[in-house]
Amino acid sequence: MVRVEIHVQKDDAVLVKSVARALGDPRTAAQVRTILKARFTKPAQAGLKALLASAPLEGVELERPRDMGREIEL
Repeated sequence: MVRVEIHVQKDDAVLVKSVARALGDPRTAAQVRTILKARFTKPAQAGLKALLASAPLEGVELERPRDMGREIEL
């Protein structure tokens, strides 16, 4: 267990205490945790590799002509 101190609106104090009590009760903790996680947890963001793999590349030219630089006189 860990002690957590938070500041909430006066009207929400009873609600927050009820949630904390439900999380501390082994009979209800799993269900309450599942509900709270489903509502408030952000989905994991895909990494750059997954983002690039899902990108629609149809019709995009990925080959470039080899650039040998420009000729200069020394």
